[in-house]
Amino acid sequence: MVKVDLKGALRTFFGFDSFKGKQEEIITNVLNGKNTFVIMPTGGGKSLCYQLPALLSEGTAIVVSPLIALMKNQVDAIRNISDDENIAHFLNSSLSKTEINKVKTDIQKGNTKLLYVAPESLTKQENIDFLTSVNISFFAIDEAHCISEWGHDFRPEYRRLRDIFEKISNVPIIALTATATPKVQFDIQKNLTMLDAVVYKSSFNRDNLYYEIRPKVDVEKEIIRYIRSKQGKSGIIYCLSRKKVEELSELLQLNGINALPYHAGLDAATRGKHQDMFLMEDTSIIVATIAFGMGIDKPDVRFVIHHDIPKSLESYYQETGRAGRDGGEGECVVFYSYKDIEKLEKFLHGKPVSEQEIGRQLLHEMVSYSETSVCRRKYILHYFGEEFQEEDCKCMCDNCKHPRERAEGKEHVELLLNAIVELQEMQKAKHVCAFISGNLTSDIKTYKHDQLVCFGKGNYKDEHFWNAVIRQSLVGGMISKDIETYGTLKLTEKGRAFLKNPTSFMLIKERVFNTDENGDEVVVAGGKSGAFDEVLFDLLVDLRKSISKQNNIPPFVIFQEPSLKDMCFQYPITIDELTNIQGVGTGKASRYGEPFLALIQNYVEENDIERPQDMVVKSIINKSGLKVQLIQNIDRKLPLEDIGAAQGKSLEEVIEEIEAIVSSGTRVNINYYINDLLDPENQEEIYDYFSEAETDDVTEAYKEFDGDYSEEELRLMRIKFMSEMAN
Repeated sequence: MVKVDLKGALRTFFGFDSFKGKQEEIITNVLNGKNTFVIMPTGGGKSLCYQLPALLSEGTAIVVSPLIALMKNQVDAIRNISDDENIAHFLNSSLSKTEINKVKTDIQKGNTKLLYVAPESLTKQENIDFLTSVNISFFAIDEAHCISEWGHDFRPEYRRLRDIFEKISNVPIIALTATATPKVQFDIQKNLTMLDAVVYKSSFNRDNLYYEIRPKVDVEKEIIRYIRSKQGKSGIIYCLSRKKVEELSELLQLNGINALPYHAGLDAATRGKHQDMFLMEDTSIIVATIAFGMGIDKPDVRFVIHHDIPKSLESYYQETGRAGRDGGEGECVVFYSYKDIEKLEKFLHGKPVSEQEIGRQLLHEMVSYSETSVCRRKYILHYFGEEFQEEDCKCMCDNCKHPRERAEGKEHVELLLNAIVELQEMQKAKHVCAFISGNLTSDIKTYKHDQLVCFGKGNYKDEHFWNAVIRQSLVGGMISKDIETYGTLKLTEKGRAFLKNPTSFMLIKERVFNTDENGDEVVVAGGKSGAFDEVLFDLLVDLRKSISKQNNIPPFVIFQEPSLKDMCFQYPITIDELTNIQGVGTGKASRYGEPFLALIQNYVEENDIERPQDMVVKSIINKSGLKVQLIQNIDRKLPLEDIGAAQGKSLEEVIEEIEAIVSSGTRVNINYYINDLLDPENQEEIYDYFSEAETDDVTEAYKEFDGDYSEEELRLMRIKFMSEMAN
């Protein structure tokens, strides 16, 4: 057993007087040459668990790290606590030959205590040969979740680490991660053949973080409003694509917010510069892909915003963990739209089946978290295998701050458990929900599950409701998900006891996230999406109806429903304000606006309504430039597919843009394109339909024509109709 004055060493090297949590036990275990597995939340002090033993051991500790930016940050931090610059180095593709030779010389001289390497660098034979020739104290694997196929950031090269370690040296391993479900933990230990490791698992609860989900409506405007309310505070905004990172950072700058982009497409020098500016507080906001922030030790990040939904709860937990690492304020806001989930599911296509199944399972967990009305903290901690009482949340999540009503759910839970048993505990949530609510899916027909007793017994509620019962039964410990079979539902001992003797089980009314006609996210059933004025909405609908009768045109030609709804949030009383309403351009505002503005102004005065503060968000000019370019290309009668190809867009995206242009009041003539698709009599039939229809919903039109016309053909004809009638 090694005897060292650890507190003295901690003070000498790092200037701290005491260890955090289990740090001292972990460091002692490493110094005693034992395999160690550390699961500790972001901000818990993982790095110290291998840095201090490395400084106190003979030889060099090899630290496997997934990102160049992370290595640089860690090496800079270690060099700052020592007089010797050579105490820590990194070895990766960013170094020149001369720099690599310098690193190797320092290690051979025994000057270097910590060597950070990328897993790719470790696989190179020349590096294996070199490391075999020097004294290695131990191996540390940072971000160890990358090993597991069930982890949120799986890296195949991490799976080879054990073989490489065995070639280099038979020394202990310390694996560290901030996120590991029990399944991922086992997978990591098994892969590294360190099932004998002493496991140190800290609580995943970060009680200073506030968790909130918002509907993804006017997301850019909402983000700008939010940042302005946090004047001068540091924050990270995560987006899924590089393109969105660039667009959003440019938009924020345009609106006077000091923001910089960070993604893998930027050159290393720019990335390093932006990261340093954020750490040095030369900029307060970083807009980034998930590459940013792994191990970045900035203690005073006050908010983390997700513009797009993360791919898994592990990713979400790790990214939100970058807020409030000093124990101070940390707000975590996600803008959620189910459309984002559908996009992510599309990205899974073409991947191996097992990878698709895992990806879908992780996305399903993210949807469940986003849509649940259960305490968010309780939900996250349950996911990571930790029990938590929601009263201990102390209103530090939106669901506890704005609690939903509860109702007795004993009978619903009993029906659910019986259904799972009848399905022999071999089906996933989606199948179970369809089965209980009586939805005759192809799978249910194939398995003849429609012939079972419980089929359709819960048809008094929809599948969304039964999904909520499943979610709350999982958190309540009645059922579990078998990860090995990609989420099959099984009863727990507690669930079996409940079936024998059903007792009270209170269900929380869930939020319902729906989309409107434009596909934009709205929240119903008590969700929080701002004060929608239903009285005004009814008045505007009546006015629209009377104007449509006077002009003998369908009501939707005047203003579509999303525009009327937006008026009920914004209360526009001038033509300029009306043009800021969704789907209303200058042409439409001047043609139809006056009576609506008069009604709204009168309503505002009579009801003494305080209108929301005007917050004009400047748009990126490029967008209007692209709109002009699109109209010019249509004037040149270019095929829509060619227009899309030139801008890297699909036909679907081009049609969406034309629809937006037309609905805001600009006339567009795509007759040349439609004439190649549809005969004159077919065009006339569809045109007549829209002339008399109550709604411009394409789904309704599709049903009306029994599928004789494709959705694309109907949308193009709707564009023609709206352009000629409304504009």
